[in-house]
Amino acid sequence: MLPPPGPRIVDFKKNIRDTVGYHDELKRYWHYQDSIKNSKARILIGVHDFIINNEIRNGKFDLSPFKNNKKFDFQYASKFPEERFWDVEDKKSGMPAGTIEISNIKFNKNKTLGTISASASCGGGKCGQGFEITIEKKSGKWHITKIKNTWVS
Repeated sequence: MLPPPGPRIVDFKKNIRDTVGYHDELKRYWHYQDSIKNSKARILIGVHDFIINNEIRNGKFDLSPFKNNKKFDFQYASKFPEERFWDVEDKKSGMPAGTIEISNIKFNKNKTLGTISASASCGGGKCGQGFEITIEKKSGKWHITKIKNTWVS
């Protein structure tokens, strides 16, 4: 989801902002975000079939734990045409809204900390973001401790 809009800067030197209509624009933004969150429709997401391990694709990504997700329908991206041919504006096309790709976990020596590289793109490959996710084992359970943006397109 996109971040909320900010007031437009009219004069950078004096940092003057144009706030006329800003509250209405912000209200429309939050209404739209709420409609996405409250929607009962399942969103189709393409998952790259293989896990990235040191830039080599290996190990088929297991989608079975996500089978009963109520919000998202995860399917292998290889089931669809090449992403650049997706038309996400055509709601009847049956193409995913976007794709995700994930790496193997890179652990520290003690296997108490790990990092995962992940990326997400909007359908048709028109935009995307990369992330580095840090996980830590605390009291026998893994927790996400940090998510760092690594790239945006």
